[in-house]
Amino acid sequence: MARTEGDTWDLASSVGSTATGVAASRALASKQPNPLIHDPYADPLVKAVGLEECIRRADGELHVEGHPMLDNRRACEQIAVRTRFFDDFFADAAAAGVRQAVILASGLDTRAYRLDWPAGTVVYEIDQPEVIEFKTRTLAGLGASPAAELRTVGIDLREDWPTALRDSGFDPSAATAWIAEGLLIYLPPDAQDRLFDNIIALSAPGSRIATEHMDFGASQDAWLRRVSEWSKHVGSKVDLLDLFYTGDRTPAGTYLAERGWEVTVRTSVEAYAANGFEYPEDLAAVAAGSGYLTATLK
Repeated sequence: MARTEGDTWDLASSVGSTATGVAASRALASKQPNPLIHDPYADPLVKAVGLEECIRRADGELHVEGHPMLDNRRACEQIAVRTRFFDDFFADAAAAGVRQAVILASGLDTRAYRLDWPAGTVVYEIDQPEVIEFKTRTLAGLGASPAAELRTVGIDLREDWPTALRDSGFDPSAATAWIAEGLLIYLPPDAQDRLFDNIIALSAPGSRIATEHMDFGASQDAWLRRVSEWSKHVGSKVDLLDLFYTGDRTPAGTYLAERGWEVTVRTSVEAYAANGFEYPEDLAAVAAGSGYLTATLK
């Protein structure tokens, strides 16, 4: 079903189901011998949501040798690269003295529970109220405790989330580490700009942002169609093309650089190489320039 203004979701529907799919990949990667990432909560969270295709992904039952999305080795490499980038971003921010973190559209992200946060760190998670409630309740049932002071903010990012964040104790005078992982493609171009405007308004010097760098050029439509086809192949009832917002948008790095942030981009090819992997040729043909970015406000 296509997106509509004011639409909502849980972790088994619409945009929420994509968060469950990502968690399923983390669960699968965490089960491998000598895993590069370890998320002990991903598997039970996926099982609690109950989407069959995600459970099968987490258990490694969707393997198709050489397939861009269904080959288990390739799936584990992709999620390891992505997860480690954002994990390392928070670790680097903490090492620089940042003690306030915000996870936008947090979904089934468990970094507040599994990362080694310095004493005094406060982590804020923002997502739909149903998503926040489900994850918090499920993790509590597993006996999991946050590794930092966790403050959840149940609100749609299309609403006045900055006020809700401040009402939860957020300090705009303190440096903040922000992540927007797997979020931007689900926002209309103008909403993406507003998101960054709000982040900028709430950011003190020393703040940092990490998100995806989307550089598909003329290959964007081909890339989106391919991702949609792969999703259907795993049995998903959600057509990702109904969830994505296409059209011209200002790249995140350009938007932030024009507003005084120092931007660094790591391409997917570079990110894979940093983890000892080779970026697959079929992906490089349509997305070699894409990857991940960090931006810092000096």
